[in-house]
Amino acid sequence: MEQLAAECNCAPGDFEKDENVITLPGFDDRRRKFSDRPFFFRMTTTGGNAVISADGRLHDWLHEYTKSKAGHWLFEHTGLREIDRRLALYGKELYSTHHMFLPGGDSEPPPLKTQIRWYEQEEIHPFYGSGEFPNAFAKKYTPERPDMLGVAALEQGAIIGMAGCSADTPLLWQIGIDVMPACRGRGIGTALVSLLKAEILARGKVPYYGASLSNIYSWRIALKCGFYPAWIDVTTKEW
Repeated sequence: MEQLAAECNCAPGDFEKDENVITLPGFDDRRRKFSDRPFFFRMTTTGGNAVISADGRLHDWLHEYTKSKAGHWLFEHTGLREIDRRLALYGKELYSTHHMFLPGGDSEPPPLKTQIRWYEQEEIHPFYGSGEFPNAFAKKYTPERPDMLGVAALEQGAIIGMAGCSADTPLLWQIGIDVMPACRGRGIGTALVSLLKAEILARGKVPYYGASLSNIYSWRIALKCGFYPAWIDVTTKEW
């Protein structure tokens, strides 16, 4: 909640209020640096109310629209559609919703009958630009959110799965996973994410995981690895 408060220009306790909270956009240096400008509109929920940071021109409408609505309802299609219509008046549109997970209970990684290889920071650089592991690593080296660690499963010298993590903040490291289509259904993704989660925790950092609403395969991996749904973000497209 402290991290989300820095990004939503609010207080951590605002996420535990009964009513929805509306603030002006902030640009705190502690934010996860996914954009080089404040979002015109951002809405976040931890399951109860919604905290909305938005351009001041939206505030009167938002107060009226959200005053009698449960925060989580605003993330349903009907709620997002109405918000998107209002944003269109200002030449803006909603981007995707981000369903985020934090580590909860312990989990034992399933055994892998493959070779395992770890990659540290600069060892990851040769993968940039290859397009092989778009979820595990960024497209290019990103100093504000550097890829820190990767773990691969190999068969006959070829990588069949790769999990990686980026330091989105000094404390929060986000995990991504890619498994070659022909090798899915063997528990490789779950095993690699479990191994990476344990290593991140051992380094004193907090692993977190994101999945789109419809990516059931990714949700299953998260749940099997002991992650639990923690918050949802939706923002405007700013690039």
